[in-house]
Amino acid sequence: MTTAGETRGTPMAQTEAQADFPQLADPYRRELLAHCYRMLGSVHDAEDLVQETYLRAWRAYDKFEGRSSLRTWLHTIATRACLTALESRGKRPLPTGLGAPSSSASDELITQDEVPWLEPIPDTMIDGGGTADPASVVGSRESVRLAFIAALQHLPPKQRAVLILRDVLKWKAAEVAEQLELTTAAVNSALQRAHAAMGKAGLTEESVQEPDDAEQRRLLDSWMAAFEAKDMRAIVRLFTEDAVWEMPPFIGWYQGPETIGQLIDTSCPAKGPGDQRLVPTTANGQPAFGLYMIDPETGDHKAFQLQVLDIVGGRVRHCVAFFETSLFETFGLPAVLPAQR
Repeated sequence: MTTAGETRGTPMAQTEAQADFPQLADPYRRELLAHCYRMLGSVHDAEDLVQETYLRAWRAYDKFEGRSSLRTWLHTIATRACLTALESRGKRPLPTGLGAPSSSASDELITQDEVPWLEPIPDTMIDGGGTADPASVVGSRESVRLAFIAALQHLPPKQRAVLILRDVLKWKAAEVAEQLELTTAAVNSALQRAHAAMGKAGLTEESVQEPDDAEQRRLLDSWMAAFEAKDMRAIVRLFTEDAVWEMPPFIGWYQGPETIGQLIDTSCPAKGPGDQRLVPTTANGQPAFGLYMIDPETGDHKAFQLQVLDIVGGRVRHCVAFFETSLFETFGLPAVLPAQR
């Protein structure tokens, strides 16, 4: 006679358990992707780690005893997989995170292609589309804002994991301690140090200011019009006084409307109205644009940069212009906009 535990461990029981796994686990895929993205700062790495998480969980599912929820178990596997991955990977910074002072618009533009730069993530990959609960969508987007992800990358991996599990997923200290094989005191200490580091980076709840829809719509319409006309006076007026512009893989970063305006005026290949076209999208819970530059020979507009905006008081406080054009495919944007006949 076999016990229930022995029955569960038979090859047939294991096969039956694994057959149930996809239906039970798939609803957590988007939030696991967001979790891995927070840990790694790369949408592509995050997708790989989610796949690894599901493979590990599927193989071990017949041994899952239900002492925690399936959601918690999956997040534990994902967190440990991310920590293992981070042992061989460096942080993913933005240019502002390299430690150099702001640049002059006349400085030479220098790239560092070997740096594993931070990547943006499309909102559509993590918010569940139109079927998601609105409150959970807001929470997910707030916890993947670009400045927050950039600051996380400067924390040691375990501090990063503790901060995310405690502050984003709202786990209790004892739960985090058990899953990360730490003491509760060590978890509390790591969280305290992480909060101090995030505070130094200027990341507090008060620093996140959401514009209202009408205010944001006006600003975004003005942004599109100004760039497509290459109207430098209009572009300069759209920035806050302390605005920052950065554009990986270029290592420089630029502060202040006049400096940013001079940079765009002198370094952007667009000569005048019609040379640039913008397509709106969203990234990291923030408004974004795919910017296309004209090909003089064909009249087509080709993928040039992906802009992610941080808006405060009806103006742009921070813009990161990503020059990795492979991101256009990630965001479901075309590589080319045909010439307008």
